[in-house]
Amino acid sequence: MEKRTARLTLLIDPVKKQLFEEICAEHDLTPSQVVRKLIRQYVIDNAGNRELPAWLKLPGKAGE
Repeated sequence: MEKRTARLTLLIDPVKKQLFEEICAEHDLTPSQVVRKLIRQYVIDNAGNRELPAWLKLPGKAGE
């Protein structure tokens, strides 16, 4: 699992942000959990020949 955290700041349309937060809440997830899951999957799908950390390659871990 990741040992450190880093902050990622992004700008998003307020209407999209509100909808995103509502949908996250409906799924009992925080927006941060959803964004981390999306980023993990994006990295896995687009890493090409880059070496990925073992925890990222484990089945089931990319979806958490």
